Amino acid sequence: MAVESRTVRRHLRIFVLAWLGITALIAMMTFLAVYATYKPEELDAGAGNALPLQSPAPILPSPDATASPIPSPSPSPAPPTTAPLPPTLLPIPSPSPLPLNDLRYQVGIQVDYSPDFNPVNQDNYYRSVRQDLGLTWVKQQVRWQLMESEPGDIDWSVLDFVMPSARRFGVKMLLSIVTAPDWAREADADLSQHGPPADPHSFADFAVAIVQRYAGTVHAIEVWNEQNINREWTSTQGLSAERYVELLRVTAEALRAVDPGIIIISGALSPTGLNDAIRATDDFVYLDQMIAAGMLEWADCVGAHHNGYNIGPSLRYDEVPNEPSAIFRGPFDNPHHSWSFRSTLEGYANRIRSRGYDTRLCVTEFGWSSAEDLGGTREGSEFALDNSLSEQAQWIPQALSNMRDWGFVWLAIIWNFNYGPQAGYAPQNDNVLYSLIGPGYTFRPAYDSIRTWQRQHIAEANA
Repeated sequence: MAVESRTVRRHLRIFVLAWLGITALIAMMTFLAVYATYKPEELDAGAGNALPLQSPAPILPSPDATASPIPSPSPSPAPPTTAPLPPTLLPIPSPSPLPLNDLRYQVGIQVDYSPDFNPVNQDNYYRSVRQDLGLTWVKQQVRWQLMESEPGDIDWSVLDFVMPSARRFGVKMLLSIVTAPDWAREADADLSQHGPPADPHSFADFAVAIVQRYAGTVHAIEVWNEQNINREWTSTQGLSAERYVELLRVTAEALRAVDPGIIIISGALSPTGLNDAIRATDDFVYLDQMIAAGMLEWADCVGAHHNGYNIGPSLRYDEVPNEPSAIFRGPFDNPHHSWSFRSTLEGYANRIRSRGYDTRLCVTEFGWSSAEDLGGTREGSEFALDNSLSEQAQWIPQALSNMRDWGFVWLAIIWNFNYGPQAGYAPQNDNVLYSLIGPGYTFRPAYDSIRTWQRQHIAEANA
């Protein structure tokens, strides 16, 4: 019995060793097959999900990228001849964050399109903005009135011209949609002035058509512009924050249904100092009314404008020292928050916080004008005569630093890049006074100071 038992145990050991040997051989063959088929760099140890059925959108340069030339994309490789990777081994792409989720402080500039539709000129504008200035956002105004003169008949020529440059140079696009066409206005509206649509859904349909046509290229939509003044919101029902918020609500719901990552910005108000509720409603009063009507439920960012007048960006309205030589006397003789860049933005932020929200501001238009190299200005813009080109170059970067340090500004859009040459440098056109491109198509000093500021900002952010 003992001999038989030892024989059985010996046979069992031989069988186990043989089984282990065969198993190890199979495992080794499997490993060699995998090693020969797949490259190690194609494997992602953390991959646990299948590759999306659609290829991910191209990743645009992040706002912290250095201002360097953007290389042309490499040609797509030929399809592999080997069997496809198993789903669990496919590499997982790292998509750039949706605009809505990229909460870093970011800077851009408003750029007018080349009126001769010359793509070389347009590319040069965007190349300067992205690769030289290093800015990551461009604002383009969209005049609905000019694009859809008849219902459903949309002229896409301007945006079809602009958007390819935006894609080529990797800038994020903020579109500010304004001015309803005559067919969309109220029956008895004064058509000599800009105004809202009778039905907010017509505006929302137009905005959705834009986002769908340029999917992945539109990153933010500003819903209207300076709706607290009559020349932008002429309506048979007068200036109305409640009606504006309804327009915002309908548009936000429609846009989020087709692109939940887009930033919805409320129309920036005009700091007027006037509050007769006919020609204008004071921006602080109108903001309170919008908040009461539920605006903060629909806006991802609260739009703001300020043109700086003839005082610096760090002065509150009640801290302005008298300047006896100033031609424009508003800030010195009639103290009011609307003269002050700082007081206006702080007033907005404080009102939002007091309602229990942390919604940030998108300053979609700000700058300082100068007539120093233009020889004059129009009536109403005399403050440009008080500002030197040196002050313009000093105050814009100072404002950029302030907004970053205050912490309640998300996007800061400089006004403007190229309206000088577009308008023939006519000093009677107040847009020209703010242009970074001066007479003779030369860059004003502010161009260099903005470039220096942005590069320092990037270096500090990456430190």
